[in-house]
Amino acid sequence: MSDIAPQTTVVLAEVATPVEREVISQWLANGGLGRDAGTKTPVLVDLNTDEVVNRLVSRSDNPIVLPVRVLWLPKERDGVRRASFKDVATLNNPRNPNRFAQRWIVKRSPDRHRVLTGEPATLDELRNRHLESGGDPAPRSLARYVVRSAVVTLSRAERSVIGDRYKVPRLVVEEILDGAAFRKELDEIATKSGMSRDETYERAESALRELVATQSRLVSDLFSQAMAPMHKRAWTVHADETGLEELRALNRRYPLVFLPSHRSYVDAFVLGDVLAQNDFPPNHLIGGANLNFWPLGPIARRSGTVFIRRSFGDDEIYRAVVEEYFAYLLSKRFNMEWYFEGGRTRTGKLRPPKYGLLNYLAEAVRSGRAEDALLIPVAISYERLNELGAISDEQLGGKKQPEGLAWMAQYLRSQQNSAGHVYLRFGEPLYARERLIAHGDIMADSGAQPDEAKSRLAVQKVAFEVAVGINKATPIVANALVTLALLGVRGRALTVPEIQDILGPVLKYIDERKIPQGELHVLASRIGLTGVLDRLALAKVVTAYTAGEQAVYSIEPGQHLIAAFYRNSAIHWFVNRSLLELGIFTAADSESSDPLAAGLAEARRLRDLLKFEFFFPEKDVWEDEMQAELLLVDPEWNERTPTAAELLDQLVGTKFMMVHRTLRAFLGAQLVVAERLALRDPAAEVDKDSFMDECVRVGQQMLLQARLHSPESVSSELFASALRLAANRNLVDPGGDELRERREAFAAELRALGDRIDRAESMDAANRRAY
Repeated sequence: MSDIAPQTTVVLAEVATPVEREVISQWLANGGLGRDAGTKTPVLVDLNTDEVVNRLVSRSDNPIVLPVRVLWLPKERDGVRRASFKDVATLNNPRNPNRFAQRWIVKRSPDRHRVLTGEPATLDELRNRHLESGGDPAPRSLARYVVRSAVVTLSRAERSVIGDRYKVPRLVVEEILDGAAFRKELDEIATKSGMSRDETYERAESALRELVATQSRLVSDLFSQAMAPMHKRAWTVHADETGLEELRALNRRYPLVFLPSHRSYVDAFVLGDVLAQNDFPPNHLIGGANLNFWPLGPIARRSGTVFIRRSFGDDEIYRAVVEEYFAYLLSKRFNMEWYFEGGRTRTGKLRPPKYGLLNYLAEAVRSGRAEDALLIPVAISYERLNELGAISDEQLGGKKQPEGLAWMAQYLRSQQNSAGHVYLRFGEPLYARERLIAHGDIMADSGAQPDEAKSRLAVQKVAFEVAVGINKATPIVANALVTLALLGVRGRALTVPEIQDILGPVLKYIDERKIPQGELHVLASRIGLTGVLDRLALAKVVTAYTAGEQAVYSIEPGQHLIAAFYRNSAIHWFVNRSLLELGIFTAADSESSDPLAAGLAEARRLRDLLKFEFFFPEKDVWEDEMQAELLLVDPEWNERTPTAAELLDQLVGTKFMMVHRTLRAFLGAQLVVAERLALRDPAAEVDKDSFMDECVRVGQQMLLQARLHSPESVSSELFASALRLAANRNLVDPGGDELRERREAFAAELRALGDRIDRAESMDAANRRAY
C-alpha cells in the first residue's frame, strides 16, 4: 500500500472471549499498534457487521482500518503443531480453546498464542474496492464487505505462521450471495421461472449451505490422523515429489486443479497426505453425494470435501450455485481436486472422462472470473488392491453395494492386510486458458460470442490431454507384468522360467522406451519373481501348484477380471506396439505396391476402432510415437526401405509379441456386441440394460465354446464401451436391411482381426520355443 499519513486507526478486533479482548488490549497498551501502523490513537471495534455499521462505516473521516486477531496454537509435538486426539479427549480444541484454557495458555504457555495483524487499508480504499467489484453502496453491504476483507487478510497472516496447508475459506456463502453478477443471475432465474425474488434467493442460499465445504482446521488434523493409517497400514507410499516446489510457486498465482486417476476409495487420502507433507493448502475435493453419509459426510465436509448431487435435473438455481461456487474457489486460488472419470475404474485402465466439472472450470476461465487454472494430471497406481472383488462382480452383472455405515466398516476391515506399494506421480501441468485456446475455444482467446459446439469440443480435448498426461505419468508395476504374462496363455500354467522368458524381452523394451516403472527390478531374479507370484497367490489372484517337479502358476479360476485389472493399469504403454504388430502383419499380407503405407493405414484404422478404450494423443503426435515404435523394431528402417517380409523378420527378432496379451480382451468384447447386434431385427430398438445382460450371458457361452479366448472379455464395462463404438458407427439406432449388412460387416471385421491376433500368438509361442 502507499504511505499513509498518521491518522485515526480503527482496530477491527475479531474476538470471541473476554480473554482475547484482554490480550489485544494489552498488546495495544504495549505499543503493538505503533509498531504496525505508526499511530497511537486506536479505536477498538468488534469485527461483526452491526459494530462495523455503527462505529466504522458511519464515520465521516477516513481512518486506517487494521484487522487484528489472537492466534492460538496447539502444543508442539515432534516439531509439529497439530491438534491430536489427546486434545479432543480433554474436550478442548487447541486452535480455538475455551476461555479457561485461553487464560491458562496466556499465563503458563505464552508461546502458544500471538496477536496477528492483517493488511491495513483506509476506509475510502475499502469503499472504493467494494463499489468497483459491483457491490451495493448501502452501509450494511459495505460493512459485510469490510468484515470479509478483514477475515481474508487475517487468514493470510495466519498462514504465514502455521503454513499453507491450513488455508481455509470463511464467509463463503455471504460473499457469494453479495456478488452483484450472481444476484443478477438469480433475478433472471426468478423472472424466467415465475418464482418470487425472495424464494429464489432463499433457495440459492440453501443450496450454497448444502454445497459449501465448511472447513475446520481441527477436523482436518484429526481426520488426516484417523484416515492416514488406513492406507499406511496397507501400502508403502512412493511419491515422486519432483516438481512440487515449482507447483508451490505457481500456486501463488494460479489455483491448482488436481485430476487423479481413480482406482480406490483411498486415492484422496494418499494424495492429500503427500500434499500435506509438502505444505500445500488443502484441496477442495469434489465428491459424489453417495459418500455423504454419517459419519463420513459431516467429517469430510469439515475437511474440505464438496458433495455435489449426481444429477441437477431442471434445477436452474442449483446449477447456477455450483457454477458460481466453482468460479469463486478458482478466483480465490483455492486448490481443487476431483476424479474426472466420474467413478473408480472397473477395469484398471482410465475410464472415459466426465466433462461437467471441467465445463464449469472452463466457463470461469472464459468469463475472466479466474485468470487461469493449472490442471495437474495425477497417476495413482497400486501394487495390489483389497477392494476388487466387488468390482469384478459388478462387471458380471452384479449390483454395486450402496455406500453407508455398514459398507464403510466392511471396507475398513478389508484394508487391514498389507497390499505392497502405491505409486503417486504428477504429470506435466496444463494451463487451462492456453489449452482451451489451442483447441479452438475462441471465447477464452478473445471474449467473442460463444460457439457452444467449439467450446464443448475444446473441453473434451482438454480432458483427453489430462488422460494422456495421467497415462504418461503412470509407472508399470510388477503385478501388471506378471498378470500380463499369465493372461496371455489361454489359462495354461507357467513355471517361473517360462514367465521369465516372456518378461525378459518386455523388460528390455520398457528400459529402451524409458517407461516409468515401480520396483520392476524384482522380476529380474527368480527369487524376486517367485515372491511376486506368491503374494498374488495369497491374494487369491494366482493359483500355485507345487506338488509336481516344478511349481507352476496360473490365474485363479474366476479371478481373470481382477488379474486383468492389474494388467490394465499398464496396458496403455503397450497399445502402440500392438497396433504396430497388426500393421506389420497387414503389410506382410498386402498386395499393395506400398505395403508399409498399407500397414500404417491399418494401424490408423485400429486406432479408430479402439478410441473408446484408450486415450490417444493428437494424430500427428501419435504418428510420431508410431515412428518411434518402428525404430525399436528396425533401427535403420528410415535409412532404407525394408520390404514387409524384412520388417516382419525384424519384429520376430524382438523376441516377443504383445497384441494377444493386450487387445484380445477388448476386441473380443466388441465381437460379442457386434454379433448380438447382427442377429437382432434391425428395426427394433436396443434397450441398453437388457442388451448388456444379454451380452454377459452370451459372452459366457462363447467363452465355454472357445469362441472367445479371454475370460476378461466378459465384462459389462467393456461391453458398454463396445456399444458406444457401435453407436458411433451408426449401428445401434433402428434401420433397415442396409443396417443389418453393416452390422454383419462389423462382426466379420472383428472376426478377421481375431484371426490375425491368433497368428501373432502362434508366432510368439514358436519364437519362444526357438530361443
